[in-house]
Parts: sequence; structure tokens; C-alpha cells
Amino acid sequence: MSKFDVLTVGNAIVDIIARCEDSFLSDNEIIKGAMNLIDADRAELLYGKMGPAVEASGGSAGNTAAGIAGLGGKAAYFGKVAEDQLGTIFQHDIRAQGVHYATKPQGSNPPTARSMIFVTPDGERSMNTYLGACVELGPEDVEPQVVADSAVTYFEGYLWDPPRAKEAILDCARIAHENGREVSMTLSDPFCVGRYRAEFLDLMRSGTVDIVFANKQEALSLCETDDFELALTSIAKDCKLAAVTLSEEGAIILRSDERVKIDAYPVPDVVDTTGAGDLFAAGFLYGYTQGRSLADCGKLGCLSAAIVIQQIGPRPMESLKDAAVREGLL
Repeated sequence: MSKFDVLTVGNAIVDIIARCEDSFLSDNEIIKGAMNLIDADRAELLYGKMGPAVEASGGSAGNTAAGIAGLGGKAAYFGKVAEDQLGTIFQHDIRAQGVHYATKPQGSNPPTARSMIFVTPDGERSMNTYLGACVELGPEDVEPQVVADSAVTYFEGYLWDPPRAKEAILDCARIAHENGREVSMTLSDPFCVGRYRAEFLDLMRSGTVDIVFANKQEALSLCETDDFELALTSIAKDCKLAAVTLSEEGAIILRSDERVKIDAYPVPDVVDTTGAGDLFAAGFLYGYTQGRSLADCGKLGCLSAAIVIQQIGPRPMESLKDAAVREGLL
């Protein structure tokens, strides 16, 4: 038995979300659908150009932790904020979800990370992230007992951008495996994969990472191919278990020679895709740590993703647990 089902490790970010037209992205040289890293000056410039915005605690792994807790799971989180207003918001929101969060804040400078997210009429989100205090996450923030007590430790590929976070992740992986636990990662973003392809592949092939999450674009980028079938075959060889999401086409789960196709849940109106992959991982890992079949894990993931894309913001306002019960999954 484990005290926690899933420990997630990631960049603690407050999302500032506003709608815009596609022309706004081109006028401001924002790459659509990607996570663009920006500095403090660029953050201030874009914030000044934003229309009415919604502030919501985010960060990929934080969203996953909140989703697991929302399904009734036991979740923990490591991530760095500053002692400022956005940091206080983040701490309150994740703890209010029932997630264990005890990472010590980092003074007041640099400030808590924030991501200006522009949502176009098609629901696609384009993120512009100032990492701020996130880059201060390091090995001293690892709580060894929490890692040892977690069935799965999950981290986001974005953590390969701030250098000391890599050390923290490798410490977590060592502790997890020493205690018979598993380690999971999400590839996070095709551009992130482009920056760290060799390192991500090494994490998978060396067994440092057991479970990998990716979307179609990330999978193709990882394998440097336009042939999706080839990418799936390669990923299946490189890790123990993989889940590849396909937007409205659902997901494919890969384990050795086993392949499970999961249909997406119908969504009448895609409002904002922010958090879709994060919530898929939440549903999947919740099912996985409860010993459910790969098909059920995939269905829980697709349901959780379907719910979050029908609202603004990455933390579901509808009860995931109630929705899963309604669909006969819990």
C-alpha cells in the first residue's frame, strides 16, 4: 500500500487566460499551440495587450495532481512559488483540492511564474510562460519520504528547461525505484521534445522513466518522423508503457506488443484546450494506480480531458468523480 497514488513534480504556474483572434498571435509573433518561454519584459508587454482575463492556478503537473484528487485519488505535488500574491493563490488552490503540497516558497524574487495563455476561436491555446520562481526548484525540495510513499512519481518534460530541476527529478527517480515504485513523464510540448530529444529518449531507454505520455505531435517529434505508425512502434520499444493522445480521435495505449485504442468522449463545444493532456494523464494514472485495465485507464483519461476542454481554465469545475460514476467507470 502507498500513502499517495501519484506524486507530481512540475513548474508551479498561475495561468492568465484571455481570448483572442488568430491575427493577434501573428501580430505579436506568438507560435500558435505551443508553449513559448518568455522573459519578464515580454511578460509585461503581453499582459498589457491582453483583453479581459481569468487567473487560474495551473502548471502541467499541478493540473494533473488536482485531477487525480478530483477523482478521489491521493495526490502530492512538488513545485516552487514565491512569497507573493500569485504564489499565495497557487498554494491555496492546490491545497484546497486536497493535494499534499509542502514545497518551501522562494522569497519574493524572482516572482511566481505566470503564463499568458491566448485562446483562439477554435479553442487552441498558445502559452507564453515566464518561469520566474520555477527555476529555483532543486534537489533540496525533494521530500524523500513522499517519493517513497507514492505509487507513481510523475513529472513534466518542461522541467528540463530549468537546470536544477533535472537533479531533483533524477533524485526522485532513484528514490522511487529503490522503493519499488514507478516513474512517469509527459513530453509536454513538441518544441520541448525538440530541445531535449536525446535526453528524453535516454530516460525511457535506460528505465529511468517507466510510463510516458505524449500527444501525436510530440510522438512524431520524439521519433523524428512523419510516419505515425513508425512513431508508435518506436515508442512501444523504448518504454514499458505509453499513452499517446489524439485529440478528438481519442488515445492509443501501448505496452510491449499490446495496443489499446480508446475513443474520445463527444464534446459539443470545445471552449479551451488548456489542460487537456494534463487531465488525460490524471485520469489514466488514477485508474492505473487503482489496478484498472488499460482500457479503463484510457477511458478515465479521455473523460477527464473532455470535461476540462468545455470550460475556461485547466482545473475542472465539474466533479470528475461524479462524471466517472455517471459513465460507469467508478
